Amino acid sequence: MLVNDKIYLGTSSKPEYLTLKYANRHGLITGATGTGKTVTLQVLAEGFSAAGVPVFAADIKGDLSGVGAMGEMLGWQTARATDIGFTDYTASKFPVMFWDLFGKQGHPVRTTVSEMGPLLLSRILDLNDVQEGVLNIAFKFADDQGLLLLDLKDLRALLTHIGENAKQVSITYGNVATATIGAVQRSLLVLEQQGGEGFFGEKALEISDLMRTTTDGRGVVSILAADELMQSPRLYATFLLWLLSELFEVLPEVGDPEKPRLVFFFDEAHLLFNDAPRALVEKVEQVVKLVRSKGVGVYFVTQNPIDIPESVLAQLSNRVQHALRAYTPREQKAVKVAAETFRPNPAFSTEEAITQLGVGEALVSVLEEKGVPSMVGRTLIRPPSGKVGPIKPEERVALTQTSPVAGLYDTVIDRESAYETLTRRTAEKLDADAASARAEEYRKAAEEAAKEKERSEPAPRRSTRAGPLEAAITSMARSAATTLGRALVRGILGSLTRGR
Repeated sequence: MLVNDKIYLGTSSKPEYLTLKYANRHGLITGATGTGKTVTLQVLAEGFSAAGVPVFAADIKGDLSGVGAMGEMLGWQTARATDIGFTDYTASKFPVMFWDLFGKQGHPVRTTVSEMGPLLLSRILDLNDVQEGVLNIAFKFADDQGLLLLDLKDLRALLTHIGENAKQVSITYGNVATATIGAVQRSLLVLEQQGGEGFFGEKALEISDLMRTTTDGRGVVSILAADELMQSPRLYATFLLWLLSELFEVLPEVGDPEKPRLVFFFDEAHLLFNDAPRALVEKVEQVVKLVRSKGVGVYFVTQNPIDIPESVLAQLSNRVQHALRAYTPREQKAVKVAAETFRPNPAFSTEEAITQLGVGEALVSVLEEKGVPSMVGRTLIRPPSGKVGPIKPEERVALTQTSPVAGLYDTVIDRESAYETLTRRTAEKLDADAASARAEEYRKAAEEAAKEKERSEPAPRRSTRAGPLEAAITSMARSAATTLGRALVRGILGSLTRGR
């Protein structure tokens, strides 16, 4: 399986190996349904695990779970080993951990709304540009107000609060229409009905738990149960992109290590790019380009190479191409594109060979010394050492119960966040408003009672007796009048007397 730090893939005209030193240069596994892509994925996962490299892979049909069970050495497996001269072929099993967004077939996988961010969340909710703009405003408002966004009820409470205060929020952050808020709320309801509510919350997934190795030095293969998740393809694709982004954000730069720190398999990769906005494709391109320096290898698994945008396809150096059918113009274009991505082999026509490959046969080209792509080889893929096909449910349960992270993510943690904070603020405001209303009622009642008392009591009678001051003034007035009167009489009489 391992030869001088290389993973044995199979045999063409010579043994084909994937050099661990170049495994973080990413890769692509393509081919029509039923041509052997899942077996190739299992072969690579086993090889990386044996080399001490942790693996994360989505299990669309449940077949990949067999990695954790002892191989059965079926007839076709031993025959293939003989055909390719794989004399060291033996049965084995590999350390696995099972994960499930819904917590049914493995450990629950959660993240917080804040960690997901508005761009990826808009992708899950299928929002238009205006709605995405409102979601960006909501996240900015939450940051400014110190509101934690952990689960969907936090986001719902935040959007409700913004809707109720749309006028004030619009002044600071830009126009927020209540109709747009309602549209985002409806999209959240759809996500909840698809099972997305359990995905957001705590305890959030620790990236380090995906990068475990065993005491004997083998890498743990983390398998995501994706059969039910595939019923919500947008949630599936966005989750894997979030996980890839988290790896990029969390891991330190290591340059080009002797072997990857983690290998990430993205099955049904076309779902990531279906109707994806340009901003999202650019983000994928950026993450794929830069995550290599973190020691992470990303391998996209899909049916056609044309499912992957050219800007991303150019980053995928290690290629395994299973058979493609060319019945329609689109399929013929896919064959031509696939053939052009390989370094030609003068021994055969690459374009013709793609349509002639049998089950378990593939065209292989990987990076060799100095990072140069190898000449494409028509290769019989080696048989897996683990069990081919799904394990039994009771075996999955037993492996989950003895997992290194058993019990770590089982219990949901619901600490105080935006929902609780806004609910408390609303209650406090209602209490304050009620107290103010009661105080106003008491004031009005007191005023009315005072008025009523004034109306019911008779006015006091005015006294006719003069007061001391008034009596003194009256007496002085009378005295002055008497004196004046006498003077006038004397004057008149005197005049009259003198006249006589």
